[in-house]
Amino acid sequence: MLATLLRWLFLASITGILVGTGTSIFLLALFYSLNQTAHIPFWFQLILLPIGGLLNGLLIYFGYRKRKAENDSVIRAVHKQDGILPMKTMPIKPIAAIITLASGGSAGKEGPCSHIGGTIASWFGRLIHLPPELQKKIVACGVSAGFASVFGTPFAGAIYAIEIMSLGRVRHDYLFATVIAGITSAQISKFWGISYTYYPIDFITDFSYMLFLKIIIIGILCGLAALLFIVMFEEIRLFFSYIQQRFHIWRPMMPVIGGVTLSILILIIPVDYLGLSLPLMDKALSGADIPFFGFFWKALLVAITLGSGFYGGIVTPQFVIGALAGNALAGIFGIHPILGASVGMVAVVAAASNTPVAAILMGFELFGSTIGIYVVGACLSAYIIIGHRSVYPDQLIAFSKSIWMRAKPGSTLGERDVQISYGLLRKIHRWQHREANKDKIKKG
Repeated sequence: MLATLLRWLFLASITGILVGTGTSIFLLALFYSLNQTAHIPFWFQLILLPIGGLLNGLLIYFGYRKRKAENDSVIRAVHKQDGILPMKTMPIKPIAAIITLASGGSAGKEGPCSHIGGTIASWFGRLIHLPPELQKKIVACGVSAGFASVFGTPFAGAIYAIEIMSLGRVRHDYLFATVIAGITSAQISKFWGISYTYYPIDFITDFSYMLFLKIIIIGILCGLAALLFIVMFEEIRLFFSYIQQRFHIWRPMMPVIGGVTLSILILIIPVDYLGLSLPLMDKALSGADIPFFGFFWKALLVAITLGSGFYGGIVTPQFVIGALAGNALAGIFGIHPILGASVGMVAVVAAASNTPVAAILMGFELFGSTIGIYVVGACLSAYIIIGHRSVYPDQLIAFSKSIWMRAKPGSTLGERDVQISYGLLRKIHRWQHREANKDKIKKG
């Protein structure tokens, strides 16, 4: 066991150094690009969104033309590919994310960092000829390191990398390695000049059971906000897919249509909801007044951005949606808006990503231990209320959240899309099914 500890202390540290350096290069390039487009005129922003969509569409189409896009999914790599990720496609997603965010697309920055981390770790594992089980473990280290490098939350990053793999199961044998990788990566990123923001809360002193019950209700409502976000994202993605197939539109043009849609929407929606929207999140966490439906506008713009074919992360938007929703709900229940925004921020992550433990740890790392019990209540209630839904369709179902919900162990959450699709877009599913099985029907 001592040999095991020493091996992973060494391997995880090397992984953290490599990933921290790689993600820092990406983040510095991203921040530079965002600074170049931060103060452009409004009319140019309207034009830049479709241009960014076209560049995204062309890059992803030609970059993945000879490869299936899911082959570089870190979750799929662990479950089905023995921890193998292709190196040739590694630059595509980071470059696409920079284009998306610099042009105004509403997305996040952690997705490309996790992709960089997983790919570098996979390469390192193959370089030293790790067996398949250890190769999977080192990929989890890479994801942990990438997540920690973005947010400066190494412990939350370590758990997040494990929790996103399966619904209802945490690999404890991965913990030591992922924690070491996350801590190392965060320190390396600080060395390269990446700074992190924390929001310590010190006005909560004594525990209040009544406040705890209110926070649980806010957690439930934030879980429903996460559910709304997931449904919007899934249905808008299906709608764009339907439009592309029905009218035989060249695939790289779909993000252009998404960019035009965003340009039209920002004529009535403030441009603050474009891009990362971190100033908006900071405003909510500072206790300032936030529009009640601000979380809805952010969710809508993210769903259109990613659903139309732009590439970007999906965790940062959860932060923003949660902070906005929690801030708005705090006024209804008569609690401090800073507390509402804080618990809402991590509750939406717990629900939408199915990562309650990581979200709780994130709450401790970002806000301090004084609101710890409230963070726990909000995250767990949000995680339960959302059911078997996730922003990660590749997540395996290990255990069901309720005895009243059917969930086949070993299946993925994405395989349930047809069963849980809502509204008129159910017809799109049926049309796609008929098109996909047209030849079989003719032969039959």
